[in-house]
Amino acid sequence: MAIDRIHDLQQVYRKIVHSMSRPGTISTIKQQTKNVDIDFGCTDALILSAMALLDAEVTFHVIAKNRTDLIGKISEYTSARFVSVQEADFIIVLKDDKEIDILEAMIQCKIGNLIDPHQSATWIIESADLVNEGPLQLTGPGIRTEDHLQTGQSNQFWQTRDSRIKEYPMGIDLIFADKAAQIACIPRSVSAIPMEVK
Repeated sequence: MAIDRIHDLQQVYRKIVHSMSRPGTISTIKQQTKNVDIDFGCTDALILSAMALLDAEVTFHVIAKNRTDLIGKISEYTSARFVSVQEADFIIVLKDDKEIDILEAMIQCKIGNLIDPHQSATWIIESADLVNEGPLQLTGPGIRTEDHLQTGQSNQFWQTRDSRIKEYPMGIDLIFADKAAQIACIPRSVSAIPMEVK
């Protein structure tokens, strides 16, 4: 069965909004990923998140330098335009991307400005299996006291992300998508601190 570009993508969009408003909350889009009948060379949750958010009005960048096939398919399915990391509204990170490339892109990407903080980049990241445990502690709006989320990212990733959200409301928003068709979000308003494992 093919993706229903209206019904399925609306459901995915709602799940993203739900997880973005409740940082750390893991939402499943398993029902929608069953309808993905094309191999995009990435997790179905990642490509559905991209298809739900990207359109002809926005731009994107894929960190992996050798994935012209994926760039072509995203452009074809969303009509979004591929641009440099400095210009991109959305940045796509695949699980096999090198950390040095990810960190460099995070330093270079848009974070908006004080007048237009929304002119920043949203990252869609293919992650390890998402679980609500582990050393990453989340606090901030949308979280009762604190929450925990395991995404498979290094401490250096979180330190670099922290350096890009210090001047809130400027910053970046993160969407994680795993191979189990789960998504979780960490908006710029939320503190994400890797705590030491005891």
